[in-house]
Amino acid sequence: MWFKNLRLYQVTENLNTDQDQLEQALAAFKFTPCTSQEAIKMGFTSPLHPSLKQYCHQTNDVMLFAVKRQEKVLPGSVVNEELAPKIDAMEQEKGRPLSRKEKQALKEELIQTLLPRAFSKSSVTTALYDKQQGWLLVDTSSASRAEELLALLRKAFGSLPAMPLLDNHQLNQQLHFWLQGKELPEGFQLGAEAELKAPDEEGAKVRFINHLLSADEVQSHLQDKLVTKLALEQDEKVTFLICEDGSIKRLKFHDLLSGSNEEMGWDDVIGRLDADLLLMTDALRHALLPLKANISAQ
Repeated sequence: MWFKNLRLYQVTENLNTDQDQLEQALAAFKFTPCTSQEAIKMGFTSPLHPSLKQYCHQTNDVMLFAVKRQEKVLPGSVVNEELAPKIDAMEQEKGRPLSRKEKQALKEELIQTLLPRAFSKSSVTTALYDKQQGWLLVDTSSASRAEELLALLRKAFGSLPAMPLLDNHQLNQQLHFWLQGKELPEGFQLGAEAELKAPDEEGAKVRFINHLLSADEVQSHLQDKLVTKLALEQDEKVTFLICEDGSIKRLKFHDLLSGSNEEMGWDDVIGRLDADLLLMTDALRHALLPLKANISAQ
């Protein structure tokens, strides 16, 4: 339940929250496994718990979605091993080397014959829509995975006007100030990790891990490099690595926070998951509101 990464979006129109209409719209794009000739399939799945046969879970001001992605795994080494003799045979038959286009066509044909024997790999990407703030928070560090989820939601809803929650240009400026210990978001302090990159074509990088970021050896790099990643901490709430593209990685909730519902136990699994979901949503609001306000103020 507890998210580990975030891709952040501001939804500019309120979503339809009617449960029956939502279920009907999402069910039209529900997940079904790959057939023998399909390489990738995606669709909506139960977001909170498999026992709840619903594609959108709603509690208070929170809506939870999940997209399951199944992909057939064909190692490149296996494809190349099977492809090489086919290319040789075709070249002997034609009496000339095959063109790149012909090799690609042969490879695609081979992949179709190998797909029925390929292993399947599945993953689930979860997204939280905060109706109070109009935020859509996707639990992934991958931009492509987040865009896949948004694209599927747009198909189901007809439209989903969403834009990045954090302005990248303003964020780039703030990362520079934050690393100097200046103008940090309210309630935040520097963590112990940072990455900086030179703005030239070579883009030399320097990383500091488990390091005092106020040290001179770190601060000196601000003269000729841009801050691309920076660890921030919010006392007894969350820690994370914020990146120049506005994404958040390695999101961790403080033990005192994530353990707040321990007294509930797990006899009522759904009740416990709901309680944790609301607790996480509240913690994310307390973290993202000052972060967004700090960046927007510049």
